[in-house]
Amino acid sequence: MKMTALTGIAGGVISELKQGKPRTIELQSTNNVVSVAALEPGPDTHLFLTSVDLEDLSAGDVGIIVRVLSVNINMKRVIDYIHPVYYEERERLSARVQVSYCGNSMAKSVEIGSICRPVVVEAVKAAHYHAI
Repeated sequence: MKMTALTGIAGGVISELKQGKPRTIELQSTNNVVSVAALEPGPDTHLFLTSVDLEDLSAGDVGIIVRVLSVNINMKRVIDYIHPVYYEERERLSARVQVSYCGNSMAKSVEIGSICRPVVVEAVKAAHYHAI
């Protein structure tokens, strides 16, 4: 199944999501913010999350599939004080996405386009069988 990928997600966040509780992730990486900006939350909207960096993402990398519950894109104002007289003010675009865990997965193929396009992967959901 083809889906948008979020890369460079901390391993601790992924393991916490695997416990089954919905979590909100704040994204500041440009490629991740662009990837979630066009998403519409719903029962059929899924993401592939991996701890692998965008530059290193390739077929065979493992991650998890999550369901998108909500998306919020906003601007944050950041002020840096360098000296009592001089300060720098800038804005930073960030995204908050609430997700819930669906299952383990592996990337079958990866499509990385230009900087303003989301990363798309063909993901295969892992199936585990136990013989008794």
